[in-house]
Amino acid sequence: MELHDLWFVVIAVLWTGYFFLEGFDFGIGVLTKLLARDRPERRVLINTIGPVWDGNEVWLLSAAGATFAAFPEWYATLFSGFYLPLLAILICLIVRGVAFEYRVKRSGERWQRNWEHALFWCSLLPAILWGVAFGNIVHGVEIDADKEYVGGLLDLLNPYALLGGAVTLSLFTFHGAVFAALKTTGEIRYRARSCATWLGLLATGLAAAFLLWTQADQGKGSSLAVLIVALLALAVAVGAIRAGREGWSFAFSGLAIVATVAVFFLVLFPAVMPSSLDEKWSLTVSNASSSPYTLRLMSWCALIATPLVLLYQSWTYWVFRKRIGTQHLADSAH
Repeated sequence: MELHDLWFVVIAVLWTGYFFLEGFDFGIGVLTKLLARDRPERRVLINTIGPVWDGNEVWLLSAAGATFAAFPEWYATLFSGFYLPLLAILICLIVRGVAFEYRVKRSGERWQRNWEHALFWCSLLPAILWGVAFGNIVHGVEIDADKEYVGGLLDLLNPYALLGGAVTLSLFTFHGAVFAALKTTGEIRYRARSCATWLGLLATGLAAAFLLWTQADQGKGSSLAVLIVALLALAVAVGAIRAGREGWSFAFSGLAIVATVAVFFLVLFPAVMPSSLDEKWSLTVSNASSSPYTLRLMSWCALIATPLVLLYQSWTYWVFRKRIGTQHLADSAH
């Protein structure tokens, strides 16, 4: 395996980790409006991800940084062509982080309500926009001979990409509902189970339509096998949550997300951004990569740093593994 092939796999793993972890983060943010009935219940939902949400975003920083260093042509074309959607995601992530910290700095009703609105919208919009972005990457965009995106913003809002946005939103919200059932106790836990059931059915239908479209359009034998895994995992996750087996449901909803992202990258390879204008203008792992020396240096750095990051993040989840409920909230809103 060439180093640029290896780094394509590494970047795929980083995006997979990000969507697996940040997926239930976004889902919890959306569920603060769909599931929680009052402010104490919203506080419970937010507290389930309070200790881990910022650590989950490390995977995004790593994926973007690895793309910049390993495939600078891919990074340049992606971030220039998708500038407005990615800027919207960045603003949402910034506002969302501020909302987590500032929401309880004052006890005023209006203050807390506005930050809760911000948390909801800044979770919902990235959950949609990531699907739209990856849908366009997989489907192909207008890249010319100079490796530059020459399409417009409206070209990114095509039916395939919009369906991708609906899939990521439904998958992440389902993943978040299962996580809420796994991490809470009391009435909210049982309502989270019920909510997860219908969200899972919705996600399964949308994912089936999107993945089958992807397979029919440009699929391979390997992507078909992983597609089947994704749909089976979703079905098992829905069945498990209906049976009250939240741990198994969370594992399989996570597997569904992992398999869905794997389909994206299996369909892409060896391209990283296919051109819809001319196939020979597509960005590939070979014509978009950095020098072999850069890739070797990155490989050594990743070999040292990755185990430390995984160890620390695993320890964080272990420390904050217990369930919480409204009875565990302090009397003060602060």
